[in-house]
Amino acid sequence: MTAPVLIYLAGPHVFEVDARGTRSALEQTCERHNLVGIWPADVDAPAGETHPQRAQRIFQANIDRLRSARGVLADLRPFRGAEPDSGTVFEVGMAFALGIPVVAYGVPPGDYASRVATALPVEVDVAGVLRDRAGLAVEDFGLPLNLMLACAVAVVTTADEAAAELARILLPASPA
Repeated sequence: MTAPVLIYLAGPHVFEVDARGTRSALEQTCERHNLVGIWPADVDAPAGETHPQRAQRIFQANIDRLRSARGVLADLRPFRGAEPDSGTVFEVGMAFALGIPVVAYGVPPGDYASRVATALPVEVDVAGVLRDRAGLAVEDFGLPLNLMLACAVAVVTTADEAAAELARILLPASPA
């Protein structure tokens, strides 16, 4: 049997009311695929530490954890709007830059432009370009996410599918 492989669990889980429940469920999902999830850090503040100092320690701990992972399981569901959590997007970008494979889940069905058009006031200009209220073009390549994410990661529907795909990428095939 192959030793478990460490993967970084990126996503807005820490903000959930039942973060522990989500954590437990994702850990079980990882275990089913012989993976071990590394959670983003949540460090206690020593006496006298300022919020910026604590933030810097959390940031560095997360960078260290991400660097130690062989893969990233990324929850890219919309977070406070039509886009994924910005911290998760940073982690995905860093993993991509480090050559660490990323598999994403939680992305709603359909393409990005259609979801933005449903969520925000938009209109098509005289050139046929979809624009938001500020006049900014809404990216429309028919992809499920902004092209910089959609072209960098594999996108599946569920966390279980994402873990299975990471296991397929990271674990050696069993001899026949």
